[in-house]
Amino acid sequence: MSFAQAFKNFRDHIPLEPFHPVSFDLIGHYNARSLSRDISSGLTVGMVALPLAMAFAIASGVTPEAGIYTSIIAGFLIAILGGCRVQIGGPAGAFIVIIYGIIANYGLANLMIATIGSGILLFLMGLLKIGSFIRFIPISIVIGFTNGIAVLIALSQVKDFLGLSIDKMPADFFGQMGAIAAHIGTVNFYALGIALVSFAIVRFWPKDTSSRTAQWKRWVAKIPGTVIVLIVSTIAVSSLGLPVETIGSKFGGIPQTLPSIQVPDFDWENIRHLVGPMVTIALLGAIESLLCARVADTLTDDRHNPNQELMGQGIANLVVPFFGGIPATGTIARTVTNIKSGAVSPISGVVHAITLLVVILAAAPLASNIPLAALSAILLNVASNMGNWAEFKRLRRMTMSYKVTLIATFLLTVIFDLTVAVEVGLVISCLFFIYRMNTLTSVTQMTLAADTPEGIEAWRLQGSLFFGSVSKLSYMTDPKRITARNANKVVILNCTALMNIDNSAMDIISTYMRALKRRNFELIICGANGHTLHQLERTGIAQALGKNMVDTMFDAERLARELLRNIP
Repeated sequence: MSFAQAFKNFRDHIPLEPFHPVSFDLIGHYNARSLSRDISSGLTVGMVALPLAMAFAIASGVTPEAGIYTSIIAGFLIAILGGCRVQIGGPAGAFIVIIYGIIANYGLANLMIATIGSGILLFLMGLLKIGSFIRFIPISIVIGFTNGIAVLIALSQVKDFLGLSIDKMPADFFGQMGAIAAHIGTVNFYALGIALVSFAIVRFWPKDTSSRTAQWKRWVAKIPGTVIVLIVSTIAVSSLGLPVETIGSKFGGIPQTLPSIQVPDFDWENIRHLVGPMVTIALLGAIESLLCARVADTLTDDRHNPNQELMGQGIANLVVPFFGGIPATGTIARTVTNIKSGAVSPISGVVHAITLLVVILAAAPLASNIPLAALSAILLNVASNMGNWAEFKRLRRMTMSYKVTLIATFLLTVIFDLTVAVEVGLVISCLFFIYRMNTLTSVTQMTLAADTPEGIEAWRLQGSLFFGSVSKLSYMTDPKRITARNANKVVILNCTALMNIDNSAMDIISTYMRALKRRNFELIICGANGHTLHQLERTGIAQALGKNMVDTMFDAERLARELLRNIP
């Protein structure tokens, strides 16, 4: 067999996801009315994305144009190559603390490498159909780390919100708290005033465009509050000459050019240390994008392809670092804005990317006087909306496993990092799951008919027999019971209510069967079906028992009487 034929056979036995972006389905089904709606929604969401892209980038420790480049390139690629019709991709608030920590620990060049690596991982996750499994992450873990990230985002913005004289904020929680406490006396009240007004505008700006509200409110709601904040705060700083830090004073403004290609210096020694950050970015990007896609499905009565979505996200994260971008994923706020603005296809995401491209080419110099305090107010609002704070109030009504998992994930995200939080959260969830399944599993002795002769016993196996519940078999399989003077010579196992059995339990039953055989005793199994029957056949137990495998308890009792008469 040739190598090509061997590779083809290998490939055919791996269930790979076909590469089929949802945009391919537009061919032959797109019309002028859909284009009009997509252009309108794309323009709207592009204006919403502009301040968020800059704010996320600055908060992540990179230049504001890095966020805009990411929104342009990743937004375009995710729209064209993703698995959701209306999802908008770009930099996300959830990545802020991750990116900031990677830059602080490894440097900006290694952030590029970590992002490229995460893009490869995301594409492979989609190709190998792992997207469907992301939804199995317990909601308590998702809420825990989301709330934890929201707290960290809010904490990272205190410096610019108050205008504190801190050269560089530390990356860790306690370091940030210490820096804020040490410099709290350097509050810039001009910056604080701008931040408070900006936060109030974003928070209370009309957002309802439905017919239930007054017409003037509907018109006002079509203009994003974040754009109003940028305009008002920039005019205030420019006309009044307020002594506050701006994009121009900190970064020298935003270049009015397209990004140039940057090739990072690949060092295998560094890549070995970046595996953790790569996995963190990939895992967080997968969770965020698929959660966003599920929200979009709810609002549009559609169904996304999770594996294709991950492949689209992977390609986007593989490409953006070469143009100075940062990690990207699906973003809930922008996607919801896109849907509510009338989007019907991925073309709206393309228009959103083109809108940002036009803005940076035509109006980049105007961004120099945008105060960082205004951007911090926008991010504080993002953090406030990002957290599911009501869940903490509901904790007292939840199970102990839910409480412990959520609180542990939340605290570990805030104090340590997301990777540790998710790992520990998954371990805690698994332990509670094992405990719960153990409590639902039982091995109980059955009461037989009054005329059943002595020497026969029956046991009902119920639930799931796996490594966490095999202790339930301990009494039944105790060697002392088999060798006792009055030991029963025929044992019936009723597996009718047994849903699942793993290799650990199969090994115990196989050992028990051999121990009975050595004493010339008999084992009968009845009612085995589905997974249990498959396992018995796979391990050879069913073949070894032969006629002692029966369908019903009635057949088992009748066979037990016959076997008992032949046992000396």
